[in-house]
Amino acid sequence: MSGIVIIGAGHAGVQLAASLREAGFVSSIRLLSGDPDFPYHKPPLSKSFMATKEATLQSLRGEAFFARSGTELSLGLEVARIDRAAKAVVCLDGEVIAYDKLVIATGTRARKIMVPGADLQQVYSLRTASDARAMRDALPAMKNVVVIGGGFIGLEAAAMLSARGVQVDVVEVAPRLLGRATSEIVAQTVADSLKNMGVRLHLNQSLEAIEAQGCAVCAVQLRGKALPADHVLVGVGAFPIDELANEVGLATDNGVVVDAFMRTDDPDIFAIGDCVSFPQFHLKKLARLESVQNATDQARALALTLTGTPTQYTALPWFWSDIGTLKLQIAGLSAKAEQLIETYDAGGALKSVYHLKHGQLIACETLNSAAEHMLSRRMIAEGFTPETDLMAGGDAKAMKLGSGLIKLDPEPDGCQFYHRQEVA
Repeated sequence: MSGIVIIGAGHAGVQLAASLREAGFVSSIRLLSGDPDFPYHKPPLSKSFMATKEATLQSLRGEAFFARSGTELSLGLEVARIDRAAKAVVCLDGEVIAYDKLVIATGTRARKIMVPGADLQQVYSLRTASDARAMRDALPAMKNVVVIGGGFIGLEAAAMLSARGVQVDVVEVAPRLLGRATSEIVAQTVADSLKNMGVRLHLNQSLEAIEAQGCAVCAVQLRGKALPADHVLVGVGAFPIDELANEVGLATDNGVVVDAFMRTDDPDIFAIGDCVSFPQFHLKKLARLESVQNATDQARALALTLTGTPTQYTALPWFWSDIGTLKLQIAGLSAKAEQLIETYDAGGALKSVYHLKHGQLIACETLNSAAEHMLSRRMIAEGFTPETDLMAGGDAKAMKLGSGLIKLDPEPDGCQFYHRQEVA
C-alpha cells in the first residue's frame, strides 16, 4: 500500500493529515511541501510576524504531531509532475513517490504586476514566510511605502506599517477598497479608519511604473502623478497553483475543478483549499475561495470521504481580517444581496451589516462585534432569518432569544455556538 500523498503543507494539507488520522486512517501519509519552513499559519504574516523582528512563525502543528501520527513531512521538496498511469509523483530532485490516492493542496501564488520597475529589489509580495522575512528585514529603512491593491493583505500591512510611523499610500484601480469582499459601507468604514491613521488612499488610479534612482525604488508613477516611495508592497490577488493538474489533463477553471466530494476527473486524485474550483453549496455554482475556513473544512470533509464515509462539502464560508483596530468578520456570501440592514454601536460606529436576498439572511459583516458574527454564522447555516427589527437593533442577545436560539457550551477554541430550539 502506497497510502495517501498530499502535495502542499498549508492549512488544507496539514488539516487533511490530522483529520485522516482522527478518522482512523492507518496507512501511510506523505506530506510534500515546496516551502522550506515548517508548516505555519499564514494570516499573521501581514501583521504580527512582519511587525516584530523577534516574532516566530506559528506552527500549524508541532513536530510531535508528525512523529506521533506517523505523517512523513518533506520540506523544500518540489513536485515536477504527476504520472497518472504509474500513480506516482515525480519530484524535481528525481525522487518518485507512489500513491494510492493523491491530494493536490498547492494553494496560490501572488499575482505579479507587469510594469517597468516591478522587478526591483524593494518591491515585495506577501504570500509566504520568506516574503514576510524579506519585508521585515527592510522595515527599519522604510519611510514611504506604497501598497498596490486595496484588498485584505495590502490593507492589513498598510495599517501595521502606519502604526510603526511609516508613511503609507494605498493605490487601488477600483473606485473603492475591498471591492470584491465587502459591502460599500464596510469598505468606507475601513477607508475612514485608515485615513485617520494617516494612510493616504488613491482610488480609481492605475499604476504606470515603479521608478528607481540607481537600483533603489524612489517613486511610484500613477496616471498624472508620482508618489514618493522607498519600498512597494504588491497585493493585487493571487493565482491558483493548478499547473500540475492541468499538465496531466485534469480539468482546471480558475483552479483545479472538483465535485462536491473534492474529486477531480481522476478517481484517485482529489484537490482541496485555495487552489480548488468547487461547486459552492450556497452560491449554487463553481467558485474558488481563499480562506483558512474553506481550506480546513474541505480537508475535514475529504478525510471522511477517503476513510469510507463519502461526505459532500457544504460548510458555510466565513472570513476575517484585522485591519488596525478593526476586526472585520464575514459570515456567508453576499451573492448580490437585495437588502442591507446596518447597525451601529452606542458611539455611532458601524457595527454590522446584514445581507438579505428574497427576504432571507445570506451574509453578515461585523466590525468588532464577535457575538453578532458567531450568531449570524449559526443562523445562516440553519437557514433562519430573524425579524427585521431584531437585526436592525444589532443586539445578539435579543436576536438569540427572539429566534429561539439557546447557547451551548463553548467549543474547544473558545467560540460560542448556538442551537435552534423550537418555541411553541
